[in-house]
Amino acid sequence: MSELYDDFKSIVLNNTPLIDVRAPVEFEKGAFLNSCNLPIMNDEERHIVGICYKNEGNAKAIELGHKLVSGDVKEERVVAWMDFMDANPDALLYCFRGGQRSKISQGWLRESGREIKRLKGGYKAFRNYLLRELEESHNRFKPIILGGRTGSGKTLQLKKMPNAIDLEALANHRGSSFGQKITPQTSPINFENNLSYELIQKIEEGFKHIIFEDEGKHIGNVFMPQSFISAMAEAPLIILESTMEKRINITLAEYVIEAQKMYIMAGFEDAFRAWQQSIESAMKRIEKRLGYEKYAIVCALFKSGVNEQIKNGSYEKYKEWIEYLLREYYDPMYDYQIQKRSKQVVFRGGEKEVYEYILSSFNNAIKSSSHIGFAK
Repeated sequence: MSELYDDFKSIVLNNTPLIDVRAPVEFEKGAFLNSCNLPIMNDEERHIVGICYKNEGNAKAIELGHKLVSGDVKEERVVAWMDFMDANPDALLYCFRGGQRSKISQGWLRESGREIKRLKGGYKAFRNYLLRELEESHNRFKPIILGGRTGSGKTLQLKKMPNAIDLEALANHRGSSFGQKITPQTSPINFENNLSYELIQKIEEGFKHIIFEDEGKHIGNVFMPQSFISAMAEAPLIILESTMEKRINITLAEYVIEAQKMYIMAGFEDAFRAWQQSIESAMKRIEKRLGYEKYAIVCALFKSGVNEQIKNGSYEKYKEWIEYLLREYYDPMYDYQIQKRSKQVVFRGGEKEVYEYILSSFNNAIKSSSHIGFAK
């Protein structure tokens, strides 16, 4: 059996589980989908070995590494790898360059009677493959952009389309001033890796058109790849239109009801207060754009909603706050941006009309209408 594996496309298409033996600090900077960090050395051990390598050379560094990771420490890490392999029989192994750390790990597993392949070239080679695919993928599909005002249900619409890629989900950010989530935002490296995975999979499925939500150059702290921005610039733009009432209800569910649940699930001591402070911080960030008078009004409306919920457990008062926020902040900003791109707009309509337009106008845009279930 070959010790090395370099069919990176197969890893993506099969969502192959991966054992990342790099140190946690390396893993946090960037990793791959379906990878699990089971390091051969922790951060401190890696740091000590790195100093030795710099001062005394490779041989001494390897000798020190074996000394630091020996006995019970070594046994514990090998057992962790074997447990992962038991749960994921097709797992592969990698370190940064596919060199010493993954080779040593592979050898220790063999000593325990287990065989596993390691990625040829390691993290660096696989990462370069994903970047190349990301750079060149726009030549293999045609993008469709789904736009619409805040709360119109764009994300909900995307979830019904098998050839859609939810960029906000990949970035773990809602893409607005109020879009920050409790969990940390995806790192720029992981965003690129995950987007490349999605594109490779969609293209392999045979989709000639891929649908994306209308986004700017960045989503929170994550910036879109330049080649991707260029491909989107000429794409047909379809506007999803919704009533104000529906937009208010969608925004209420997202910003208030579901957001509060997330704070509760995250185990905050005072989840409601933590959520309230997050909204107040978001409003403070848009104070300059709103202007003092409108900022004062939006804060007062939000406070009224908070008081009503505390008093009666009702969310109704938040609707006044949301409507004001939509009319005075989001709508003027979005309408201005759409006006500048009016030549890209090819269609406007409601949820069902948008789906039917995409189905009839773009060859192979959506494979099967069985994926779609419209609310009556």
